[in-house]
Amino acid sequence: MTLTLWQRLDKTGRNLAPFAVTVMLALAGMIPVPLPGYASVAPFLTAIAVYYWAIHRPDLMGPGTAFLIGLLQDLLTGGPLGVNALVLVLVHWAVSSQRRVLASSTFALMWFGFGLVMMGVACIQWLAFSALQATVLPFRPALFQALLTMAFFPAIAWMLIRVHRAFLQG
Repeated sequence: MTLTLWQRLDKTGRNLAPFAVTVMLALAGMIPVPLPGYASVAPFLTAIAVYYWAIHRPDLMGPGTAFLIGLLQDLLTGGPLGVNALVLVLVHWAVSSQRRVLASSTFALMWFGFGLVMMGVACIQWLAFSALQATVLPFRPALFQALLTMAFFPAIAWMLIRVHRAFLQG
């Protein structure tokens, strides 16, 4: 059975949902919040999206897609080029190695796994930024960013589940 043009466009649009939602979360994470010191601990929302999609739709969120989104985020934030790209690829890799366990687990176990991944992300970001600055930076902002991201995980995951059910199932 051949698909019509409209059916192919619909399928392509639906398959772009993980990419589009992750880019929107990257943009949402850059919204300035008028709180002192918030910029250094803003939640890393794209890590949540890459984690979720790498578990549930790895065919639509591959490491190349994660790299491109991280690179876009680096360009938009003006940060060191490649740090977020590297981190998102490492998140994807960490999830890919444990995908079967995480896909069949409860939400609490998935959240716990994300917490472990975010602690690794905090360490990698801290090491990368310290190396790029050629000095040992304080670890506390990276830790608070990881904790804040973990606190945002249930709400963002709920939204991603809704997108998944609305666009990518059936």
